[in-house]
Amino acid sequence: MATEFSDPFDQIVDAPFDSALSERYLVYALSTITARSLPDVRDGLKPVHRRLLWAMRLLRLDPSQGYKKCARVVGDVIGKYHPHGDQSVYDAMVRLAQDFALRYPLVDGQGNFGNIDGDNAAAYRYTEARLTQVAIDLMTGLDEDAVDFRATYNGEEREPELFPGLFPNLLANGASGIAVGMATSIPPHNAAELIDAAVMLIDNPGADDAAVMGHVKGPDFPTGGIVADSAEVIAQAYATGRGSFRVRARWSVEDQGRGTWVAVVHEIPYGVQKGKLIEQIATIINDKKLPILADIRDESDAEVRIVLEPRSRTVDAETMMDGLFRMSDLESRFSLNLNVLDATRTPRVMSLRETLTAWVEHQFIVLRRRTEHRLMKIADRLELVGGYIIAFLNLDRVIEIIRTEDEPKAMMMAEFGLTDRQAEAILNMRLRSLRKLEEMELRQERDALEKEQAELEKLLGSEARQRTRLKRDLGKIRERYGPETVLGRRRTLIEEAAPARDIPLEAMIEREPITVIVSQRGWIRAMKGHTDLAAADTLKFKEGDGPRFAFHAQTTDKLLLAAETGRFYTLPADKLPGGRGFGEPVQSMIDLEAAMVGMLPASAAEKLLVVADDGRGFVVKTADVIAETRKGKQVMNPRKGAVMKVLRPVEAEDDYVAAVGENRKLVVFPLSELAELTRGQGVQLQRYRDGGLSDARTFRFDNGLSWTMGGEQGRTRTEPDMSNWRAARGAAGRMPPTGFPKDNQF
Repeated sequence: MATEFSDPFDQIVDAPFDSALSERYLVYALSTITARSLPDVRDGLKPVHRRLLWAMRLLRLDPSQGYKKCARVVGDVIGKYHPHGDQSVYDAMVRLAQDFALRYPLVDGQGNFGNIDGDNAAAYRYTEARLTQVAIDLMTGLDEDAVDFRATYNGEEREPELFPGLFPNLLANGASGIAVGMATSIPPHNAAELIDAAVMLIDNPGADDAAVMGHVKGPDFPTGGIVADSAEVIAQAYATGRGSFRVRARWSVEDQGRGTWVAVVHEIPYGVQKGKLIEQIATIINDKKLPILADIRDESDAEVRIVLEPRSRTVDAETMMDGLFRMSDLESRFSLNLNVLDATRTPRVMSLRETLTAWVEHQFIVLRRRTEHRLMKIADRLELVGGYIIAFLNLDRVIEIIRTEDEPKAMMMAEFGLTDRQAEAILNMRLRSLRKLEEMELRQERDALEKEQAELEKLLGSEARQRTRLKRDLGKIRERYGPETVLGRRRTLIEEAAPARDIPLEAMIEREPITVIVSQRGWIRAMKGHTDLAAADTLKFKEGDGPRFAFHAQTTDKLLLAAETGRFYTLPADKLPGGRGFGEPVQSMIDLEAAMVGMLPASAAEKLLVVADDGRGFVVKTADVIAETRKGKQVMNPRKGAVMKVLRPVEAEDDYVAAVGENRKLVVFPLSELAELTRGQGVQLQRYRDGGLSDARTFRFDNGLSWTMGGEQGRTRTEPDMSNWRAARGAAGRMPPTGFPKDNQF
């Protein structure tokens, strides 16, 4: 007989690829959202965590019992409840045991479960675990029909759909997860604060977000730290369910004696691995991104202790830490996205108040279900106790019926009016139990059960009683996790702080006095300390070279150098070569293409006088001439054939300008007549028939004009009354006072 085979091509369904793909991807996406990545608002757990704790409960891994191998737990979980990889299950279990990852750990681990440095846990064959009291509180009520159960993936076992316990796990331990098209990120909080807010919502269900924030101050991370955001920012994030928190490390200054100190970090931001953080800061030191920081040491044991050593004792601690907050993970952001599955298994973003309200509503349901379950148990027991009392009162007759009758059950039910369960319970009693049948004890048990039954019926019939009972039960949980307990005390400080400021160059460099020497050929060096400027002539220079500029400065200064072309360059004083040897050419630091005109520290004055040799010039603010690149910044644009000749600081009290020409004529005019520009040619200071400008400067008119006399004593001479030389800007001027320097230089 011929065997008929079905053609596999007959099973092919002709369907558009895009619709087939979208349908299948939608199934996957919904599965990821509802059964993997998002926590339930009622117990704060994802399925893998729920199954882990349920398997450990069935293994009787209570806090009072001994530990069992994690391999045993993982095997039970993947074999009975969670058809996924063993490593993913073990990773989830490890996180539940890490006190730096969970604010209130649900698993008590023994062995290597990883550390805050980022090291991984040992393999599950080496580690052991049991449940914590927090997990027990979270699962309280599972034996009292408080929640629904469902069949496991293979139909052989049953597992709870969620946990009923009174511990506010979702917000207390937080959660994070990435689903398809959505994610969740919930920081840990303080359980006592959450319970206080829940009690307030029980009394006042219509309370607003501000009322909730009166109890919940903000996140409470297991690693401590400081939440540096303002109360308004925190309140806005909780009201919308979306936002972020700026979390800083907690640190202090430790005095090392003799004026030296170190900064010690005691707590780091949540989620930051200490090992990577130290590597990050070490890289900052090696790359010299924060020159005021000299070294970092990890002196941690069970407690975090990161020692930061400054470059010198004069460094400002706040400035150094501000730099690290900006450059490293000593300050990080933790995002808030309260995206959870509600009671209908629908994902949505809730506010803090909505989340707590949903949890409180779940607890009312659990309370009623546990009460109904207890009432059912009491009714069952009362039925049996009633039968035992009848048996005690008629014990001899009962024994006679059992000994003589072929069908004692039916006979007892007919003679004493017993129910089937009562008769069955009496027949199943052992002889040794007969001594326990004392009428007083049975009647006392019956009275106690009837009293409890009446109370529970009142509880079911009164919402006010339910509110009172729930508040009482929450009060007992709060005692266990109150702020006075080691586990319950708040660890994270809520303290508003301004964003880490930009560190000015001056703060990044150790401030030291230096003497800058520039030679005629453009070789520059910096000698430590403020040495005698007159001694610059005695320094060693290359053959045929000599001193050009010499002035005092600080290592924190920016040095301004002007060229004849009117282009300004900026040199950082801390980067200058040392005073030994001849120094280095200025051209190695900047792209100088013309002869130098002047050089001075940017801190010398807020304004500068710049003049070309044709007598045209202007005043410019010092801040406007600072260049950021090697190429410099064009400030003065001399006319064709002219070059920049003068660069001088303008003191704050100066009110007049003095200009002297090569023809040895001097003119003085008010500083207010001179233009203040950011760049350009300027205006005419003095007019010449032949030659050009020799020098120019600003001075205070009431003090008169002074100039050096030269000689070894370095005396100066002052002409107190300059009225004879006062004229309008652009005048030709007249011969200078007697004794004015022959080189026509002020």
